This record gives sequence, C-alpha cells and structure tokens, in this order.
Amino acid sequence: MSETGHILIVDDQKEICDMVQDYLSSEGYRVSTAHDGAGMRRVIAQSAVDLVILDLMLPGEDGLTLARSLREDSNIGIIILTGRGETVDRIIGLEMGADDYLPKPFHLRELLARVKSVLRRVPTRIGERVSPQRLRAHFSGWHLDLSSRELFSPSGREVRLTTGEFDLLAAFVTNANQVLTRDRLLDLARNREAGPFDRTIDVQVGRLRRKLEDDPQKPTMIRTVRGTGYIFTPTVESG
Repeated sequence: MSETGHILIVDDQKEICDMVQDYLSSEGYRVSTAHDGAGMRRVIAQSAVDLVILDLMLPGEDGLTLARSLREDSNIGIIILTGRGETVDRIIGLEMGADDYLPKPFHLRELLARVKSVLRRVPTRIGERVSPQRLRAHFSGWHLDLSSRELFSPSGREVRLTTGEFDLLAAFVTNANQVLTRDRLLDLARNREAGPFDRTIDVQVGRLRRKLEDDPQKPTMIRTVRGTGYIFTPTVESG
C-alpha cells in the first residue's frame, strides 16, 4: 500500500482514466479506475480509498448523485471534474460535499497539486498522525478538535464535517472576531487564490451555517460583512 494514498478515478472516458492513472502512479500513488457508479462502488468495497476524482458527466448515476452518496457514507476526499462553463454544477457539487473541483481540460500538474492539497486535509489513515498535544477549541458550547478534526455540538453529538468545511471552520476559529475577506479565507482554508467568479467560500459558509446556527437564515456566529467577507463572532477558548 502506497503511503501517499489510494486514488480512484471515476470517468467514462478510458483515455482520461489511463492518462491520469499513469501520471499519478508515477508520482507514487496507488491508483484505481472506474467508468460509472457501479464500478466506483466495487472498488471502494474491495479496498479503502482516500480520494475520488469524479467526473460529473457519467452514464447512469451522474457525478453529483455519486458525490452526495459518498459524502453521506464517508469522509473520502472528492475532487469533481467539470466541463468548461458548468458553473452551476460546480457549485452544487461543492454544496454536496466535494472538497475541490477542476474544469476540463486540465493540466496534470495542476491536478496533482489539487490531489496533494485535498489529501493533506482528508481525515483518513494517511492524514492522521499522533500528536503529543491535542489542540481543542471551545466556542458557544461547541468543541472543535483540531488534531482529530472532530466537531461536537453542545449536546455532545459529533457533527460530521467535510474536509473543506473543517478547514474553513478552523480558519474562522483561529481568527475569531476578525473580518476576513473571501480571498483571505481561501488562502487560509484552501491555500489558493479565488477566481473572479469563485463562490467556494460562500458555498462552504452556507453549509457550516446549516450545521452550526440555530437559524441559518439569521446567523449569529458566522456573520456576513457586506462588501467584504465574514466574521466569526463567538469567543474562542483553547485547551
């Protein structure tokens, strides 16, 4: 088993699967391929997968449906591949829990950079490391464990977060009561700059609000600063 992780490519174009498989394998990853949802599930049932590179346009179940299914059952990393101009599908994919997206056609080196970024953040066996000191943050009765990447509600219930949601919440918690622009949040949470129409942060904020806020339509913890970005208002205590 490669220490760098097991990646599953799900695309109905065999030439794309072969090209990406060859490239990522040469970078030290274990790579499997599938051409539809049934094939994806067979691979996952047979072997643990750390990251799925998922095309949106697939025969049978489409990529959005498969992304939602993956996210309901696991914390597997998800990078969705979209055709040029498929902005709406890209946003929906992020809302369903994908960690990143890449428009087609893409450069293999850019895909590799996205793969490395997501795998660093995915809380799977390759990303978990024993830390001598577990870092915890407490706010408004909530408990966020920054080392195990776990979130617990005031009632003690664990609330599952995608890697993107966790990274954004960690950025808020470690910069509480500071106004953060979308570009700054992208830099803190995703380590890349926003494009001119990038709604990634807005999508992730909406998902976090639905999990954290009593009334997501009238948020009190993650507040919008009109024309600028967002501010995380609770008092955060560590330890």
